[in-house]
Order: sequence, then structure tokens, then C-alpha cells
Amino acid sequence: MLELPGVAEGVADSRGAVDALLSNRALRRRSADVSAESSLRGAWASAWLAGVETELDDVRNGIGLDEPVLQGALRANSAIGALADTWVRAPRQALARLHALAAADLADADRLGRPVGDTRRLDTLVDVLGITSAPAVIVAGVVHAELLSLDLFPPMSGIVARVATRLTLVERGLDPKSLVVVEAGHRELKAEYDAALVAYEHGDVARWLRHFADAVVAGAREARAICEAIVRG
Repeated sequence: MLELPGVAEGVADSRGAVDALLSNRALRRRSADVSAESSLRGAWASAWLAGVETELDDVRNGIGLDEPVLQGALRANSAIGALADTWVRAPRQALARLHALAAADLADADRLGRPVGDTRRLDTLVDVLGITSAPAVIVAGVVHAELLSLDLFPPMSGIVARVATRLTLVERGLDPKSLVVVEAGHRELKAEYDAALVAYEHGDVARWLRHFADAVVAGAREARAICEAIVRG
């Protein structure tokens, strides 16, 4: 995949953006605060991408938190730390847990945690995760696109896919503290996010991976803004 047009450049740009973020002085003492704010913004942006167009300040102030998609996104994002090891050892188990958290208020109890549709592709994805040494951005991009395009965990496949993206970036060592607000990058680039996913479904993997790398760059920029706000107090 690195040989596809523009993909290697996108991987390099995203790696550089994350490296620049990780050198920010705010992370020396306040990395936990940055990670917490990143999780909040990520859940908000993920819910926004799922059609719940609330204001970030409202979410921070506890307004509208009874909305089930937003509540599910918040629960799923808050589980990243607890699920990091499970994602490495048993990705299917981690996905089941994410679905149970995200869709708790939207799906019947007997459907929670159970993928639907073409689960053979999920088997293939899990096998690839166990053996690939591809760059983290490529692996995370494929995880995201496969889970979302196959709609394996309705009605919250998008939320699950975006949290699985974060888990992959953590586990592959690119973003070990889950600071990058990739979801905000997709929100910022919403038109291309939608178009690139359709392109992926029709075989244009390069366009999707280029978009995904751009979203990581934008998400690192969002995380730097969080760092700067914390430094300003």
C-alpha cells in the first residue's frame, strides 16, 4: 500500500505531525489532561459524524448528554485505556465491548457485541492485524474503512470504527497516549471523508489512505491546540 500514489507521502506527513505533537512541552506534566480533552473532543466529533451535530461547549457543560449516540460515543472513547491490551490480544473481544458500550441504548441486548454481515472480512482483518508490520497510519486506516464500510456493528459502526482507529494508533506506537483527535480531522474534512470512504468501497484504497493521513495531521493539530490552551491556563 505504501507504493500507491501519494500514500507514502501521507504516512510521512502524519508521522511528522505526530512527532511534533509529542515534543510539545505541555505533555511533560499534563499529558493526562491532554488525553482526557482529546477523548472528549473525539467523542463529540465522532457523534457529530454520526449525525448528532451538538456544540462542543454544550457537551463539556453537560448539555444534551442524554442523546444516545453522543452518550455511546462518550462511553466508547472513555474505554480506550482499558481496552488497549485487549485490542492487541483479542481484537474481536475489544470490538464486541466497544459495540456493547456504544450501542447500549440503541440495540437489543442480544445483539450487543455481535457483528453482522460479512464476518469473513472481519476474520481476515483480525488475521492481518496479527501479522502485519505496515506503518500504523496504514493499519489504522484499513481498520477504520473495513469496519465502517462493512457496517459490522450497527447502529454504531462508525463510533466503533473510529475508536478502533485510536486503539490501533496506540497499539502500533504512533500515538501511545491517545492524544491525536483523529475524529476532529475527519470532521474538518467531512466532504472528503465521505467521498474517500465511497472510493475505498469501490477499490480506490489510495484515496482513502491519503484522506486518513490528512485526518491524522489535522487531528495532531487539534491536539496541539489543546496543549496550547492548557499552557495558557
